[in-house]
Amino acid sequence: MQINKNNRIFVAGHKGMVGAAVVKYLKKKNYKNIITEDKKKLNLLDQNKTEKYLKKTKPDCVIIAAARVGGIVANNKYKANFIYENIMIQTNLIHSSYLAGVKNLIFLGSSCIYPKFSKQPINEDQLLAGKLEETNDAYAIAKIAGIKMCEAYNKQYKLNYLCLMPTNLYGPNDNYNLVTSHFYPALIKKIYDAKINNKKYLSIWGNGKSKRELMYVDDLADACEFFLRKKTKHTLINIGSGIEKTIEGYAKFLMKKFQIKLKIKKDLSKPNGTPRKILNSKLALNYGWKSKVDLNAGFNLTFKDFLKKNRI
Repeated sequence: MQINKNNRIFVAGHKGMVGAAVVKYLKKKNYKNIITEDKKKLNLLDQNKTEKYLKKTKPDCVIIAAARVGGIVANNKYKANFIYENIMIQTNLIHSSYLAGVKNLIFLGSSCIYPKFSKQPINEDQLLAGKLEETNDAYAIAKIAGIKMCEAYNKQYKLNYLCLMPTNLYGPNDNYNLVTSHFYPALIKKIYDAKINNKKYLSIWGNGKSKRELMYVDDLADACEFFLRKKTKHTLINIGSGIEKTIEGYAKFLMKKFQIKLKIKKDLSKPNGTPRKILNSKLALNYGWKSKVDLNAGFNLTFKDFLKKNRI
């Protein structure tokens, strides 16, 4: 992409966990012209308003961190919202960027775009190679549509629209609502509450044996900044950490961090989700990018932010 520090960069979704991390990181790296807009003033579901905004602000690059996101419950319960809102947001931003003459764009997705039973670790060429996980297929299909849209626009209009697919993320500004959150912030919230309320048990979904790769959100922000400066031949690049544990393993790690022993109760009435989901990030590594934040450091930074927002 080869964007420089004086270029105008519009970060869509700057108040979410990912968008906030990207803005903070770009500022830390002395990027001078970061553009953000409150969603009350700019409704990204409105194509006309999105197009007018981008034509007016004329960014050199757009980073799409705006999306409706959630854990297994939200993804399964609100499929219509997930597929409609995500397709509309990304379509409006990608097409309006093209119309506004934006040559460079980063579209952010998730590892759930890959089939439920992908070969592990998951290569980029596994996309559309099998059936999706049923509980989040609506979200995944929306994101796949965004990837294919970027590929098509690159090919037809000679653009530099890059799709970065991160693994499971955590960090400051995460969602700790037990109905809509992802598994890791949900575990942090449950174990913290158990310690505060002197509980003896921790309930986890399924058999606890599903494996997940976790990455601290600043690593994704770092990847965005890295690839802003890099010319790439590929449209789709995995962004992972290589840090992998079972759900039960993460629960035990967090209990150790909280200095509490809880008996784990497995709720087998709840789904396990995809059995294993670790990305092959060799392509990113070949370009020169790798994850930097380990699980201990990431937890310590995350917990500071959690305490600010969740003191009882």
